[in-house]
Amino acid sequence: MLFFSKNRFFSILILFVSFFSPTIGYAGLLSVVFSVITGYLLGFDKFQLKTGLYSYSALLFGLGFANNFEIGLAFYLLLIIGAILSTLLSVAIAAKLYTKNIPGLSLAFIFTTWVLILASKQFAGIGLTQSHIYWVNETYAIGGNPLLNFIQKFENLELLPIVAGFFKSLSAIIFQANILAGIILSIGLFIESRISFFLIILGYVIAIIFSQSMGGFNYGVLSYYNMGTNFMLVSLALGGFYLIPSSRSVLWLFITVPITYLFVFGLGTFTNSFGLPVFSMPFCITVILFLYCLQLRKNIGKLVITPLQFYNPEINLYRFINSNERIHQLSQIQFGLPFMGEWMVSQGYEGSFTHKGDWSKAIDFVVLDNEMKTFRNPGSNIEHFYCYNKPVIAPADGIIEEIIDFIDDNNIGENNVNQNWGNTIIIKHSSYLYSKLSHLKKQSFKFQKGDFVRKGDIIAHCGNSGRSPEPHLHFQIQSTPYVGSKTISYPLAHFYCRADSNVELKHFSVPKEGTFVSNVQVNSQLQQAFKFETGLIYEIKSNTNEVEVWEVITDQYNNTYFYCEAKNASAYFINDGTVFYFTNYIGPKNSFLFYFYLSAYKVVLTTEMETIVEDQFPISTLRQNLIIYIQDILAPFFIFIKLTFKIIIPKIEVNLSEEKIILNSQQIHQLGLSKKSISTSEIIIQNKSIQSFTINIQNKNIQLSCKVKS
Repeated sequence: MLFFSKNRFFSILILFVSFFSPTIGYAGLLSVVFSVITGYLLGFDKFQLKTGLYSYSALLFGLGFANNFEIGLAFYLLLIIGAILSTLLSVAIAAKLYTKNIPGLSLAFIFTTWVLILASKQFAGIGLTQSHIYWVNETYAIGGNPLLNFIQKFENLELLPIVAGFFKSLSAIIFQANILAGIILSIGLFIESRISFFLIILGYVIAIIFSQSMGGFNYGVLSYYNMGTNFMLVSLALGGFYLIPSSRSVLWLFITVPITYLFVFGLGTFTNSFGLPVFSMPFCITVILFLYCLQLRKNIGKLVITPLQFYNPEINLYRFINSNERIHQLSQIQFGLPFMGEWMVSQGYEGSFTHKGDWSKAIDFVVLDNEMKTFRNPGSNIEHFYCYNKPVIAPADGIIEEIIDFIDDNNIGENNVNQNWGNTIIIKHSSYLYSKLSHLKKQSFKFQKGDFVRKGDIIAHCGNSGRSPEPHLHFQIQSTPYVGSKTISYPLAHFYCRADSNVELKHFSVPKEGTFVSNVQVNSQLQQAFKFETGLIYEIKSNTNEVEVWEVITDQYNNTYFYCEAKNASAYFINDGTVFYFTNYIGPKNSFLFYFYLSAYKVVLTTEMETIVEDQFPISTLRQNLIIYIQDILAPFFIFIKLTFKIIIPKIEVNLSEEKIILNSQQIHQLGLSKKSISTSEIIIQNKSIQSFTINIQNKNIQLSCKVKS
């Protein structure tokens, strides 16, 4: 948590390095132990305790306390009390600030240490010291001359002062100040996150450049501790952790790091007058101030606060890029087309006839024959028009807000401009979101005002009432419940679109004028096969008799996911009734669950026609290599790698439950213009369930059978 990470390997390195000064390491570890015990005894959130959210301030307190005070009985008593106090403060500060989506950072550590420093002046049993200057003696006591000589070799390396200063500054975050500790932490940080490593360097460089521009290097301000805990961590926090890494977040560091520098000067002068180090207070103030102000913006802009925290800048960025459109879609009502079969868009948004001004975001639909005519000869009566008297269906679930049902149909070529919309129904789908369907047939309504309708219910029939020279269906979305309301732009969730004999499956878009559109007809077997209900347990067995057990779980936020306890893997998914797709995978990349995530990343639940579906995986799905490392470093500025999912869903003429359905998918790595298949998959569905799936990955063919256990 000190470096905004949850990587266990990096955590072990931090633990190891903290014992380069054994007294400091022991004090830090003891503080964490008492912090966790306190949390469990008082019944604080166990998840937060496990993540270190409530104990990392206690860790900082223990490290800093041992760095500044003499060891003795009074030291250990105050260490225990201070660890407990910092835990209580962490819980209280978190509870207060998290309601405003503001982190508590290391405020609990600072307040606790300040209190104990001030109080210790009245205690004869403890005094200030600089224990870190005795690290040579402590190191010798542990490992003798061999260990001491090994560490001193690094201290004596002929490095540029700025490079040596970087390593010492990085290690000072955990109250060390030696080159070897900094090198080890640098390696761990680079392995954990290339963006974090880049940002740490950038914060260090900006601080030095600003210091030079202010008149020269001032060691009193640019101490190793201030460089690490204030300037470096501000760069990491605002450059790529609390904000999605981008060129904008990086550019803002040239402002926020100097602001932190000024706080170090200003606050340091004040706190030093009381004999108190400024510690990381400048870092806390800068980060909290910046994040709080960002949340007060009227226009969000492109400087984005991290919406879902994965504790890794690369994953935060790649997930945000990948999920941005999906998250936007999940927040929307899933509207379908308000009719059965295939109709044509005779007038779309900004149409050339009546869709103008405040009423421009509307769509008119008609039915055409093979000769592109809307009627059969002679076309003189409304009954001759193909769309007349066709069923009109509810585009989404809702409550009927208004019905107008007294206007006669026009004769062909006539218009009723006095009652412009004709017979109309308005459906409320949510607050400030309504659909309106107009020019309906008189006395064809199947529901009454106040009734609840489900998506797909027949609500009326197409007519020719109002301003309608020939039968057609008018459809619009609006934010108010009135007949003459202004229109708003709003997409349809899933539909087929035909233009020039090419049929394309559209997702969350608006049909264009002149195209033929139809709803997606769901295949009942596919729908049932991908209906993974909470509580079900699946047994997945490989051709080598290895077994994984998956449970379907829904958490308190209504997120549903597969969980494999043996591999500690989770795969989050959504089934909106028409499309099944995975939204996230957390866990190792050699689990069967990961292979299923690759194989069924997005499946449209239809066999109405052969459908090719493509989507993009997050780049973090790829296994780490040199190219990925380069992409990680450049990711805030531009993306040059794509990982594409492609699946072919076959056409099946008859929708029978016993019909075998085979889905073939492919995972494609694209580097610039070069494309390479990294894996292929086959999913076999029969008897309304997934029978098996096979994946060919890394030159291995893995066959997996699926069975529902309960």
